[in-house]
Amino acid sequence: MSSFSSSLSCPTYRSRTSNSPFLSNHPSSLINVVDPRRSLSFHYASPQGLNLDELCVRSQRKSVQSSVVAQDGSVATKSSPAEEPKDGGLLTIPSLEADKVVAESDGGEHQSTVSITVVGASGDLAKKKIFPALFALYYEGCLPEHFTIFGYARSKMTDAELRDMVSKTLTCRIDKRANCGEKMEEFLKRCFYHSGQYDSQEHFVALDEKLKEHEGGRLSNRLFYLLIPPNIFVDAVKCASSSASSVNGWTRVIVEKPFGRDAKTSAALTKSLKQYLEEDQIFRIDHYLGKELVENLSVLRFSNLIFEPLWSRQYIRNVQFIFSEDFGTEGRGGYFDNYGIIRDIMQNHLLQILALFAMETPVSLDAEDIRNEKVKVLRSMRPIQLEDVVIGQYKSHSIGGVTYPGYTDDKTVPKGSLTPTFAAAALFIDNARWDGVPFLMKAGKALNTRSAEIRVQFRHVPGNLYNRNSGTDLDQTTNELVIRVQPDEAIYLKINNKVPGLGMRLDRSNLNLLYSARYSKEIPDAYERLLLDAIEGERRLFIRSDELDAAWALFTPLLKEIEEKKTIPEFYPYGSRGPVGAHYLAAKHKVQWGDLSLDQ
Repeated sequence: MSSFSSSLSCPTYRSRTSNSPFLSNHPSSLINVVDPRRSLSFHYASPQGLNLDELCVRSQRKSVQSSVVAQDGSVATKSSPAEEPKDGGLLTIPSLEADKVVAESDGGEHQSTVSITVVGASGDLAKKKIFPALFALYYEGCLPEHFTIFGYARSKMTDAELRDMVSKTLTCRIDKRANCGEKMEEFLKRCFYHSGQYDSQEHFVALDEKLKEHEGGRLSNRLFYLLIPPNIFVDAVKCASSSASSVNGWTRVIVEKPFGRDAKTSAALTKSLKQYLEEDQIFRIDHYLGKELVENLSVLRFSNLIFEPLWSRQYIRNVQFIFSEDFGTEGRGGYFDNYGIIRDIMQNHLLQILALFAMETPVSLDAEDIRNEKVKVLRSMRPIQLEDVVIGQYKSHSIGGVTYPGYTDDKTVPKGSLTPTFAAAALFIDNARWDGVPFLMKAGKALNTRSAEIRVQFRHVPGNLYNRNSGTDLDQTTNELVIRVQPDEAIYLKINNKVPGLGMRLDRSNLNLLYSARYSKEIPDAYERLLLDAIEGERRLFIRSDELDAAWALFTPLLKEIEEKKTIPEFYPYGSRGPVGAHYLAAKHKVQWGDLSLDQ
């Protein structure tokens, strides 16, 4: 069978004139080079046939162009033809061709390099997610030819100690290529460490000197990933801006949540960051937006005719966004207690997925067009009422002879804490497409299962001829589309079907796309996709400041009311399905939670 490829607008490596110390007026920063290594490719068949070039190419062109802006403003462009597809396969462009074009366009004087600095490199997230994600990108050939990774933290550590720490978390893909060990050694040679304070100009100057040494006079692009507490974000950005930004290329900063605790603190953080950064240099990361099934949402809807006409109040009865973890805070209660489940999961992960799900068709797949539509959804949402919210907190419970501690039994949690570890809420979008459709969110810790999924429950068939064959419970015959984000990624559609035989008996069956059965490749971790996007300047899966403002405007009044009234959470046993109140909330809106049905 054949496959076909569709291009997104191509990200470019480009700096622009600005007063920000992160942006340079150096002439070489005006070189604008299309990077052809990545593409969005649709495969109708042979999912096992992906090669490395196809994995890392996001935008493809029939020609590779390099433009140099002269002093008089004229643009000189050089094009080189791409390889024609063979046997109906994907159009692929050798990744080295772009480097050749760059070299030809500036006489080979400025070959670029990327320096990635992980600020807070000694923390768990860096060890468990960021360094492994960077290695996976290197392993798949997705990083530039010239790159350097620096760990920066207050801990005293040598380069060798950092490499030893990182090596313990690195793994290769499922296919276990023969050169895995060799690749690890090569990657670790690119990893270095610098110890310093996060608010020290002097230490960032020393880091800058080390970065320059490894950049070797090439056109330098720098990415800083902040894995530090939010109260020192601004200090670190200020020091990096004045002492360690690139003088002739781009500089970008990835910021991890939390982005404040409410609308006021979030706005203050954004204002402070923008003293040193332009908006398009700030990459606010929500790793759930990088998950495969979340990114597939727009593909599922906009490239399949059978779904888009149904995506409205006319056919959809309710939509559910469900997140559950089967473990508690386990020693991280000090951090969690300051935020709670609503801030930690609902206001960011689930709300971002809701906005992607409910947005109107964007003008294009350009980052700004998509983010514009998401903001429209958030601004159309009805204020959340406390009566449409249930909060809970897990308590100690024994399962199979093992006693699991309650939330307040955690020594890092203040005694008598009312911080919710579970929340369910009904949200509404007041626009023509979704008027009256309840969007239910549910998130919790220490529940009976670990999962994240989107459930779309369709309306009952009017005048259904087979009602008497289906029983009295119409909800049992409702069509439901389930998008399981994790674990065991899958998309399945529940339909009614005749049971084979001479009688007329119906049951509900699944049309099931299980990713592990359909695709042999291991699904990349969300951080791999987001890191690669940040390197390439692709902002589609990152949060813009007005998105953040709209999200906090929705949740801040609710959070303030809960905290001012000191609302007592409903207790639920560790390992259970959560508070009973969540079922009453769903029933109030004539909904049943899809993850609790017998044939979930």
